Amino acid sequence: MPEFTLVTGACGGLGSAFVRLLAERGEALFLTGRSETRLTALKKELLAAFPALTVEVCACDLTDEASRAALFAFADDRKMRFARLVYVAGVDTQKALEKYTAQKVVLQSRVNLEAACDLACGVFVRRGDFPEFLAVGSMSASTPMPYFALYSATKKGLEQLFVALHGEWKGRAKVTVVLPGGIPTREDIKENIRAHGWFGRVSALSPRTVAERSLRALARNRRKTVIGGWNKLLYALTRCVPTGIRLSFVSRMWSKTEKDAF
Repeated sequence: MPEFTLVTGACGGLGSAFVRLLAERGEALFLTGRSETRLTALKKELLAAFPALTVEVCACDLTDEASRAALFAFADDRKMRFARLVYVAGVDTQKALEKYTAQKVVLQSRVNLEAACDLACGVFVRRGDFPEFLAVGSMSASTPMPYFALYSATKKGLEQLFVALHGEWKGRAKVTVVLPGGIPTREDIKENIRAHGWFGRVSALSPRTVAERSLRALARNRRKTVIGGWNKLLYALTRCVPTGIRLSFVSRMWSKTEKDAF
């Protein structure tokens, strides 16, 4: 039995970029997402392109503890061991906090942070010889973000979690968190990038580019990596620009648009 790479959010724009890149490398894949139908279609597409590929799929509601347990029960029934976790799933709702419902708060918090912690622990328990853990964070975690406040906060929590695990699992696993900027996947995200003008354009990178650079950082066991030259500069600037100025700039930029695809 090969050791599997578990990819969350596998049917999304960035998730599918990771999946195709890993498939090209001949990795055994265990793919999860919200839709069984979309996962089945993705598996069929992958096997048509890579007939020798090993692919398992299992739908999972990452907000639900029982559903996450069922995901690992599926793996245990097949005696699966894991080489890697690629945690791509995320809820990128962007709007004023008072427009959130309690359900939306729970959804974003659980997918962006709680489930990542749960799956990392589950994969570590069922690990291969030296597993790898990659979490897709966000440049949004580099500063508090009005109108993107909960997303920024949960992504900061994700970043802190995986940076800590890099130390906790040192010598037993590779652990990397990457911080990309905008990634033009869904149409609402593309519109959001356009609305931010030149700032949005220079920070955005294609899903394939983000996936390639992320896996490269993981192979080198980087603790934390900012993806993209402009984003590296911006990240450095956030360390020296006063918080009040950052809050004012983000408020002006991010109050222009909303997105809520979940």
